[in-house]
Amino acid sequence: MALRGCLWVGRGLLRPTRPRGPPARGCVAGGRSPAFGFLFDVDGVLVRGSQAVPAARQAFQRLVDSSGRLRVPVVFLTNAGNCLRSAKAQELSQALGLQVSPEQVILSHSPLGLFSQFHQKCMLVAGQGPVEENAQNLGFKHVVTIEALRKAYPLLDMVDQSRRPKELPPPTTGFPTIEGVILFGEPVRWETSLQLIIDVLLSNGNPGAELQDIPYPHLPVLACNMDLLWMAEAKMPRFGHGTYLLCLENIYKKVTGRELKYEALIGKPSTVTYRYAEYLIKQQAEKQGWKSPIRRLYAVGDNPMSDIYGANLYNNYLKAARQNQVQAGVKRSPQAAIPQTEDHLELRKDCSSSVESCESILVCTGVYRHHAEVPSETEKHATEAVFHGHRDFRFDPSLVEASFIVQDVNDAVQLAFTKENWS
Repeated sequence: MALRGCLWVGRGLLRPTRPRGPPARGCVAGGRSPAFGFLFDVDGVLVRGSQAVPAARQAFQRLVDSSGRLRVPVVFLTNAGNCLRSAKAQELSQALGLQVSPEQVILSHSPLGLFSQFHQKCMLVAGQGPVEENAQNLGFKHVVTIEALRKAYPLLDMVDQSRRPKELPPPTTGFPTIEGVILFGEPVRWETSLQLIIDVLLSNGNPGAELQDIPYPHLPVLACNMDLLWMAEAKMPRFGHGTYLLCLENIYKKVTGRELKYEALIGKPSTVTYRYAEYLIKQQAEKQGWKSPIRRLYAVGDNPMSDIYGANLYNNYLKAARQNQVQAGVKRSPQAAIPQTEDHLELRKDCSSSVESCESILVCTGVYRHHAEVPSETEKHATEAVFHGHRDFRFDPSLVEASFIVQDVNDAVQLAFTKENWS
């Protein structure tokens, strides 16, 4: 895999100085406000499973002042989605040794709150954890879970023989027609969710009915988290929601002969997720009273196919926006980003962009491991690399090339501080 601008920042290169007292609101050490912010991935960068990466606490000791307040705006940008935003904030607070608010956390599904055109529809939600509560917190008013659908139509779930009904159940009446599907993350019982979601799509939201002509286009499908793999405590990466989506897409195509279409793909590397992160970074800066506009973002991640791809894709978006060529830029982006423009998400009126760039920094504590020198023929190496990204995001070698490679998140913070002349 091609990775440009390889820069290994030595440990201890910078020693952060501590102010003697807490700075006044709107000021930081040195008398100036930050013009940059950080977007931190979580798994593989700050934690591995339930264990904090040792460099994470060191990094945040640099990022806070003597009173424990952040000196620069920070957003935690994770493709996890099987928990509440508040729970993830609490988990990060414990891991990093500082107070993290839910407003600093973006889960894979967080931008779905902007898709108000679906909030009044009856939506089937799939995943694990508090999926129903997550959907309701995002603004969805009428939610049906996979388990509720299975109980209403017990004859649909037939793989596990122990769960098959012993007697023929009476016909189901009064169950609402499903109008769309939200895929929050990988479920526990893949076979059940795969079967029932396909049933819903083939029946146009009425899985108890006899199959007639297969509707196409099918009902709207909104998917969160496209990561094929992710890093936990195990030595090798684990299957992510992207693997589940791969199964769903191929089953649908095999059964119908047509492509499964997404109304939206949310989470990294989707541009809308980074746009939302920029919005939260600016909100945080305003809340702290920092006067300087945020000009640069540093996105730190461990997965070239989601973290680096997404940051670079957003950097291209920012360049196009600054050249007043937003529409042309969207057309050149992957097709999955097309329905996620600012007009569609009502972000235009909320966030006028002052950000000029989004630099990608790859760390070696998660999915990516730096085992050898980067090949000299980087372009050829990138072309031959196996593409782990989603089907709807074209493989562009330049998008998986990190601006910088460092060992860990502490080195990433040092690197950004050096570039910003920040101490």
